[in-house]
Amino acid sequence: MSFDPPHQPSHLTYPWQPPPAEPPHPWRTPPRAPLGHHSDLRVLRGAYRRQRRTATLTALGYFTLFLVLSACAPGVMTHTVTDGIPAGLLLALLQLPVTWLAIALYEHTARRRVDPIAERIRKEAALDARRGAAR
Repeated sequence: MSFDPPHQPSHLTYPWQPPPAEPPHPWRTPPRAPLGHHSDLRVLRGAYRRQRRTATLTALGYFTLFLVLSACAPGVMTHTVTDGIPAGLLLALLQLPVTWLAIALYEHTARRRVDPIAERIRKEAALDARRGAAR
């Protein structure tokens, strides 16, 4: 009676190496690629980034202008505009409408540019989910 060691594949160089993974079975692979692509998300992130920058620069730009005028041009800020009201006070009171303008601009760009892209991605994801559940 002879002892035959268990057969080991020839491509293994060490006996403690795990066997290679089996190739995936053809019935486990999806029949098609999902509709959602990474480029869609990149487009959405870019649109959202532009939207944030526009609104932020509107509000912060005006506030920075007000601070620079206050620090560097006090003569402009103390100049009376009408009936003894200094220009600095008028510029300070204009900060609230400028903030409202930034909010309105943010909402407008969201409805016009960002929301349609997000809605398209949402519909494609729902379609992919339905197709995945049907399998």
